[in-house]
Amino acid sequence: MATDPFELFDQWFAEARESEPNDPEAMALATADAEGRPSLRMVLLKGHGPDGFVFYTNRRSRKGEELAANPYAALLFHWKSRRRQVRIEGPATLVSVEEADAYFASRSRDSQLGAWASNQSSMLSSRAELEKRYEETKAKYEGGEVPRPPHWVGYRVAPLSIEFWSDRPHRLHERRLFSAGPDGWTASLLNP
Repeated sequence: MATDPFELFDQWFAEARESEPNDPEAMALATADAEGRPSLRMVLLKGHGPDGFVFYTNRRSRKGEELAANPYAALLFHWKSRRRQVRIEGPATLVSVEEADAYFASRSRDSQLGAWASNQSSMLSSRAELEKRYEETKAKYEGGEVPRPPHWVGYRVAPLSIEFWSDRPHRLHERRLFSAGPDGWTASLLNP
């Protein structure tokens, strides 16, 4: 059994990138509000390592507000082509301003403009309203750099647990659980 969950994740992620037809970086993000009501959506993994798994979003979005009220999250990668999934649970914290700025600068200009134009998760009276804001934002930054909006941030989920699930015949799936402790990671098997 592997003893380092990050090495195992790197291996599985590399294999998923070779075989998964669409977005191997896609992961389900589960959050809960202050009352414990859960919500779930897909986001994209934009960085990972022993310090955690990173995604970016609008801090004013539903997920941003839920993480402000309850800073714990769960992530799920499902790689159907590999018949595997990885579940990650832990606290979510903001990435540094420098890290958010660097990633924002790497995005396409249209995506940068969209981050300014969209009031993510708020009610929209019409598609025309969003397109108008986009065109106004495009004109505002014509010929210049598009700065990162202060509400557009990154979150890092620092895992307390990482579970690796592999499909096996007769529904006797393999589940390997890594739990973080004061002396490092403890690995165990779970019943399917």
